[in-house]
Amino acid sequence: MAACGRTGLWLIGARGSVATTAITGLLALRAGVVPPTGCVSAGPRFAELGLPDWDELVVGGHDIVSTPLDKRAEPLTEAGVIPHRVLDAVRGQLADVDAEVCAGYHPATHDGSQADAAARLGADIRAFARRHDLARVVVLNVSSTEPVFPELPEHRSLRSLEAAMAVPGRTVLPPSSVAVHAALYAGCPYVDFTPSTGIRLPALAELAERQGLPYAGSDGKTGETLVRSALAPMFAARALRVRSWAGTNLLGGGDGQTLADAEHAGSKLESKGRGLATLLGGEVTAPLHIDNVPDLGEQKVAWDHVSFEGFLGARMSLQFTWTGLDSALAAPLVLDLARLTAAAHAAGQRGPLGAFAFFFKDPVGSTEHRLAEQAAALHAWAADLRERQ
Repeated sequence: MAACGRTGLWLIGARGSVATTAITGLLALRAGVVPPTGCVSAGPRFAELGLPDWDELVVGGHDIVSTPLDKRAEPLTEAGVIPHRVLDAVRGQLADVDAEVCAGYHPATHDGSQADAAARLGADIRAFARRHDLARVVVLNVSSTEPVFPELPEHRSLRSLEAAMAVPGRTVLPPSSVAVHAALYAGCPYVDFTPSTGIRLPALAELAERQGLPYAGSDGKTGETLVRSALAPMFAARALRVRSWAGTNLLGGGDGQTLADAEHAGSKLESKGRGLATLLGGEVTAPLHIDNVPDLGEQKVAWDHVSFEGFLGARMSLQFTWTGLDSALAAPLVLDLARLTAAAHAAGQRGPLGAFAFFFKDPVGSTEHRLAEQAAALHAWAADLRERQ
């Protein structure tokens, strides 16, 4: 089996909670301090794909904050996300990774055009690849969720978009899409773990096709939506009519602060809502609320109430509560996606990786939302890749 070789994992939002947990976990896996619990790619179905080993993943990234990774890891340790023994074992290596984190792009502090910003971001990634003699770099967005960004029809083509990007002081793209532009021109496959605009603009999809690069997304499926994607097909399979599906999400930490803003929460709510309607085979009354509860810290709680109808119109209900540490649920998926996307790139795949829908609430390249069917598609992708190598 052809191996992917030394692979860069370039994280946008490299000092955030999810990134810090993923980096700390990767270092702990290298050291043999922890097993790969939660890492799908460590399973036997992916054993012969030539995925990069833990010690072949080299991490760098962009962020707009300057708090070093070891300091970011400390509150995560106090919150129970990272065990104390793990932080003690890898603290020195966190400083080495932090040295590879460059200043990110923020439109409020950037002077010049967005084309200039994208060029700088891309230069950072290329320099990282040369410095570490990497076979490829996977760029993965784990930054904070952005407000919904309206698509501008006049910039649907790559040519018109780039002309607008070259105008100093003009904000044509949200930061997530500037990062995509930089990644694609740097020759890097791209993964969006957020519901932000990212690569979902036709002009950027055009650029990915032109560059011959694969991409995946969007919005990592780690909690309530994961449970929904397993439970909702049950109602359809048993011909039970779901009358309503109400959900409340209680978040603390950085996510809670970000999503307390209705503009930022909008893309998250849209992402979650689209999946439920598809799972149930049509529109259903599905109010969903996201509330910031600072006391929860890194914990996330989801309460769902499902009202459904059975034979003879009998009214029944299902309630469930999901309580989890979101960064601990997301981090292994970040590592999975880095390894699997590297394999897709090494195999010459291009365009949206629909088989990766298993990892996302609102997958690009796929309309499938049922968890079992998504898992089967991912396994079929792996089997096909294994046969072709």
